[in-house]
Amino acid sequence: MSEDERKLMDDRGQFLQAVRGGREVQDADWTQCRIVLTTVRIVLVAEGKRTIPLDSITDVGGRYDVNQNAAGVASYVTIHVEGEDVLLLRAPEQDEFETDLYRAFVDNTIVYVQHPAVKGGVVQNADWQRAKIKLTDEALQLALSDGQYVTIDRDDIGDVETDEQTVDGSERRVFEVEHTDEEGTSVETNLTGEEEQVTILEEVLQEGAERNRANLDLSPVEQQIVMALHSGVSPFDLPEFVDSDVEEIEEIFDRLIELDVIETIRERTEVEMTSRGRQVASEEMGNQ
Repeated sequence: MSEDERKLMDDRGQFLQAVRGGREVQDADWTQCRIVLTTVRIVLVAEGKRTIPLDSITDVGGRYDVNQNAAGVASYVTIHVEGEDVLLLRAPEQDEFETDLYRAFVDNTIVYVQHPAVKGGVVQNADWQRAKIKLTDEALQLALSDGQYVTIDRDDIGDVETDEQTVDGSERRVFEVEHTDEEGTSVETNLTGEEEQVTILEEVLQEGAERNRANLDLSPVEQQIVMALHSGVSPFDLPEFVDSDVEEIEEIFDRLIELDVIETIRERTEVEMTSRGRQVASEEMGNQ
């Protein structure tokens, strides 16, 4: 291993060769192996040893259910290798393994960032700038050339849209990522990069969005409340804003909390005087 090569993961796992030399392997099955991942290569050690340089991998992600052995597994990562091979890889800690694999491709590389492209629903005039990227289990971290540090929590990605834009003189696929900033304001950060980076970013961002995407069937009033909160309307102003009473709004809040659409930041306690409290107040007033 060279001085520039670092080991990222070394664990037991499995692989399935779905395509060999451009032809699907219909009877392919999972093989127990040791998986060694470095910043330069993947090594699969079973009866023999297979080394896959990272620069020979042309695509990562997506499912490739070549047969029932593949389709019957809930989670694996797909890699497409030059020479028209496709392998499916599994590890005991699959999410951590996939993050390590993505890190091997994008950590400390340079991407293009526009932040914030939108803030609180208002389009900003932010310029595109270069940024160094770092991926962790929890977040996508961006160090922008103007000194900003932007953190996109992977559990906080609300939506991801794609667009084609000219960035740095080239037509590129751009990801428009909705998330919240440190103040809790909804913002949109736009990201793009070279083809290999875009492939990895798509997997990371879509996976984050899937964590938060729910099949919600919200009523018109619930939709109105969600949009009002997103636009900055105070929760205390919502009854008047949507023309509903406080009790109905609180019931809707309870449902939206259960659906993980909103979360409680601070609870206001409603109180009334007890008989002892009234007695204390009367004594205090008599002493004044």
